[in-house]
Amino acid sequence: MAHKIQESCIACGACVSECPLDAIKEGTPYTIDDSCGDCGVCVSACPVGAIVPA
Repeated sequence: MAHKIQESCIACGACVSECPLDAIKEGTPYTIDDSCGDCGVCVSACPVGAIVPA
């Protein structure tokens, strides 16, 4: 897992729709599974900066 989603996640879904590998799973907060390819698209998609390097 190359990134993780912090508890500041507002579950807006912006990262889910941008992830090319479908590695982000819904929850509170959302989670990123092991299929993450470390592309970083989710980081820039997050409006609250809740996604950080693991």
